[in-house]
Amino acid sequence: MSTTTPPPATKRAIFEDEHHAYRESFATFLQREVVPHYEEYEAAGIVPRELFTKLAEHGFLAMAVPTEYGGEGVDDMRFNAVLGEEAARAMVANAFAGPQVHTDLCLPYILKGANDEQKARWLPAIAKGEKILAIAMTEPGTGSDLAGIKTRARRDGDHYVVNGAKTFITNGINSDQVITAVLTDPDAGHGGISLIVIDSDSPGFSRGKKIAKIGQHASDTAELFFDDCIVPAENLLGDEGTGFFQMVDKLVPERLTLAISSLAGAERALEITLDYVKERKAFGRAIGSFQNSRFVLAELQTKLTITRTFVDSLIDRHTRGEVTVPEAAMAKWWTTDLLGEVTDKCLQLHGGYGYTEEYPISRAWVDARVNRIYAGTNEIMKELIGRTMGL
Repeated sequence: MSTTTPPPATKRAIFEDEHHAYRESFATFLQREVVPHYEEYEAAGIVPRELFTKLAEHGFLAMAVPTEYGGEGVDDMRFNAVLGEEAARAMVANAFAGPQVHTDLCLPYILKGANDEQKARWLPAIAKGEKILAIAMTEPGTGSDLAGIKTRARRDGDHYVVNGAKTFITNGINSDQVITAVLTDPDAGHGGISLIVIDSDSPGFSRGKKIAKIGQHASDTAELFFDDCIVPAENLLGDEGTGFFQMVDKLVPERLTLAISSLAGAERALEITLDYVKERKAFGRAIGSFQNSRFVLAELQTKLTITRTFVDSLIDRHTRGEVTVPEAAMAKWWTTDLLGEVTDKCLQLHGGYGYTEEYPISRAWVDARVNRIYAGTNEIMKELIGRTMGL
């Protein structure tokens, strides 16, 4: 696969000088530490654990861990946005998916739900990338319906006995600690769901093989199994019965994170396509000069520009805690749909070459497809939005 170094990122008003400097530093890190090895990661279907520790050493992992636990103490989503955007611009987002799950999706549960003893026990290794986090919600029989989980945790003295299975777990192979949604009271509905942090060396815990996916190969994904798995009761995250509400509380940043990376990926796909259509010729002229090409690219540029305004406003407002659940759902649905549209139309403009692995648009097209599925399918996003409209 051929690719090019992405052009310098445009400085946007929502970011300050420290964010711009952070962006430049991370872009350099990616070109030095990730891009040269990306094909290896894709072929292996996983990134090495050393990537997590290297990211941590440079301040690009679990930045919100307080300084007293060995972290950076930086709780500003704009820094997280920079990481997601630059990974997408460098076209190595798959390699960064695991660290992003660790930092953006899992860590907030620990920071908000863990007690002081748990934070002291877990956070130092999390901050250093020595303990890798995963979160396990989805089960073989349930998808976006969090209330439909079947994995059971039964209290037995000073420990829980967990039985069940989870699937499509990012960091499923690399993870050391899994924030797991379980039923502690099957008769209590939403109030019967709890979260337990399960260590990968717990008796009764096992992993399935890496799930073979059509795209996003460098992101390791696996099934997890709990067969009379013994977990200390002190690993309960928050109180029993609060798991569903903890998960709902984290849906806004999770979906906004996906919107940020999806939009950045779409923008990068358009950039590489513009380069291609200006150079590739047909009938003696650049294919970008044909009216159809100009119209397609003009439409995509317009949609991306409008979407950028919306997403940047959400990033800015999220720093003040103002983004609502339906707004995050809108952002997730719109940007992931747009990513699919952009990569598909850009591949078409590449012609036959777009269907080869030599050109990065082919991988971008394949990798984009799952964004409309995870973090809640786009159909569920529309349901959530519609309900807030009184429908």
